[in-house]
Amino acid sequence: MNLLHIDSSVSGAGSITRALTAAIVAPWHDCPESTRVVYRDLDAAPIAHLHGAALAGKDSAAAAEAENALQEFLDADVIVLGAPMYNFGIPSTLKAWIDRIAVAGKTFRYTSEGPEGLAGGKRVIVAVGSGGQHAGAPSDFIEPYLRLVFGFLGINDIHFVRAEGVALSAQHREQALAAARASIPTPAPLRLAA
Repeated sequence: MNLLHIDSSVSGAGSITRALTAAIVAPWHDCPESTRVVYRDLDAAPIAHLHGAALAGKDSAAAAEAENALQEFLDADVIVLGAPMYNFGIPSTLKAWIDRIAVAGKTFRYTSEGPEGLAGGKRVIVAVGSGGQHAGAPSDFIEPYLRLVFGFLGINDIHFVRAEGVALSAQHREQALAAARASIPTPAPLRLAA
């Protein structure tokens, strides 16, 4: 079992999503099956934003970085993703990572019947933290976007762990974090497509 753990918060030790991703990943270490965890911190080591030289293959360092990120994703059975809400969306560093895993011919392809995801059989667990209340509201550009992206790649086993309203008060923060921790799914064997 390969688990890819990604954090993207810039808040360091005070980050809600970092606390949640750590809590999500912890039980996987105790799974009866062997779990290999690969960790990527998009704040400490951001992936360069997509640019023309990288797409054209003229930037060898960017190409190597992109290939490494893509291979980590392809090798993963489970992806645990920290996605804090910044200005109603995901951090730009997380978007840069998505730009490296959404690759035609590798994780999706276009057919005469429309796009087909090639990365199915994975589970994604997303930890979302936000200062206000946004779940299900027009201001939530995180969950719909990530469901669309991963669904486009063929992944439909997606679970969101949300801590909302954390900026309203210290009490709201603690209650939101407790509720989010209570909603963390327990590790379970993957149901791989036949």
